[in-house]
Amino acid sequence: MSTERPVGAPTAANTGWRIFIPKSITVIAQEGYRFDDLRTDAIAGLTVAIVALPLAMAIAIASGATPDKGLITAVIAGFLISALGGSRFQIGGPTGAFIVVVYGIIQRYGFDGLVLATIMAGAMLIIAGLLRFGDWIKYIPEPVVTGFTAGIAVIIFTSQLRDLFGLQMEAVPAEFIAKLEAFWAARDSLAFPAFVVAAGALATIILLRRYAPKLPGFLIAVGGAAALVALFSIPVETIGSRFGGVPSALPAPIFPTVTWDRVRELFQPALTIAFLAGVESLLSAMVADGMTGRRHRSNCELVAQGVANIASGLFGGISATGAIARTATNIRAGGRTPVAGMLHALFILASMLALGPLMAFVPLASLAAVLVIVAWNMSEQERFRHLLSGPIGDRVVLLATFGLTVLVDLTVAIEVGIVLAAIIFMHRMAESTAIQKGVSILEKDQDDFSTPTRGAYHARKELPKGVEMFELRGALFFGAASRLNDAFEAAFPPPKAFILRFDAVPMVDASGVGALMRFLKRCQSHNTMVFITELNAGARDVLKRMGVLSLANVSDVPLYEDALKQAADVVAGWSE
Repeated sequence: MSTERPVGAPTAANTGWRIFIPKSITVIAQEGYRFDDLRTDAIAGLTVAIVALPLAMAIAIASGATPDKGLITAVIAGFLISALGGSRFQIGGPTGAFIVVVYGIIQRYGFDGLVLATIMAGAMLIIAGLLRFGDWIKYIPEPVVTGFTAGIAVIIFTSQLRDLFGLQMEAVPAEFIAKLEAFWAARDSLAFPAFVVAAGALATIILLRRYAPKLPGFLIAVGGAAALVALFSIPVETIGSRFGGVPSALPAPIFPTVTWDRVRELFQPALTIAFLAGVESLLSAMVADGMTGRRHRSNCELVAQGVANIASGLFGGISATGAIARTATNIRAGGRTPVAGMLHALFILASMLALGPLMAFVPLASLAAVLVIVAWNMSEQERFRHLLSGPIGDRVVLLATFGLTVLVDLTVAIEVGIVLAAIIFMHRMAESTAIQKGVSILEKDQDDFSTPTRGAYHARKELPKGVEMFELRGALFFGAASRLNDAFEAAFPPPKAFILRFDAVPMVDASGVGALMRFLKRCQSHNTMVFITELNAGARDVLKRMGVLSLANVSDVPLYEDALKQAADVVAGWSE
């Protein structure tokens, strides 16, 4: 017999303060750490660093920052996310999901505004983790996540058209339509050398992924392009020509100026950063769990993400979160413990110290090619098409979230997507709520467990004269209140005794109680006795606290058979 603990079962490790102990501590304490583990983690960390190095610079540039900001984030946040997080395999750093948000904040509030918003978001994540909001990730519908992820992918791709084609533009508008119009207006400035470099880098990445997937395609494409540009003096824009190169050291921490007005105006952007960081990091941890069979500590992960974002902001970095692709790379490369992620950050730092001057030769067109691949991976086009074959409500949520992400604003898209999904869910729940006139039940089918409720029965006979029974099915909540009122209204004039079966009612809210109370009071005015039976503990507690069970004409009878006998006695008493 299996001794595996059921998913979600409480243990000493996931209750109380222990859920906030980093995996880096518990893994080493429980399993030890040998030289063989260090060797394997070092190989995995180096592999991930090779992937992350060009990505960090490309994401920072696409976000409207300088390339060193991405490297700083990968080092500081990447180290802390692995050291303090609740996932054994999580790799943190700047990700493509933040490009749209960070770019918009920098455009509107400046880089100083981004730093403060990132620090505020870190504080929000710590609070969310301490309040144990980490488990709430499961309540975000898949169409919402897929819709805004695909929308971000479209925005990332379009934002790279400038560097892909070498267009000469002073600035790129943040709005999608305005951006496309600006690109079209600058079409005559297309630079053929930049396009060739971008196409060559893109082809290199695609071919290596197809025929040599173990090789670091991003680094080879970017490094090869930089070498060709330097050797043959190809006239394309590089990191050095636009940004003046990459520093060879980490900056000293700087504390931003904080005022109440500044905090208030940055609260919404900070909330967006916190939401995205929390969602993507927990999704990444869930992907890692699926690949390895391990389990992460979601609330510990949120706290680590918060600390990492605060530290990244203090060192002048950008927003960070768990990176799904880099985490998967870590697992495939054989990473065993969080030390692999910590080493990945140290390897990036070593690259900054040793290769900083050489990074000035990296052509921006090659980094644009890297982000085109990132955008394609983020689009999740197979999942998008799969969801389009789902129920109409899910399709509406998916397309609304996608469209609003691209055309309006990411925050609005998430808010509308979640609210729309909630409304559609409530409509479905209301439609599934029903009241069925029943007949008395003499014998239950004890062998049929295929139905979701205990409603499969064999022997039946009509209810006693003067007794009516309603079997309620589904949640009695505000979305179903009107349906309850209509069904109860059809019961009048009532018989002498009513039986309400709650066996298939999982929950009751205040609106459901209100509809039920109106029905009971009308029964009271007709001198009708109501027997409520088969209540679960939660529903009984709600009805008791809200005064339903204290009404003079209401009786709470646990078993249906007993309620049937008492109802028959009431009718008999009236007959006498």
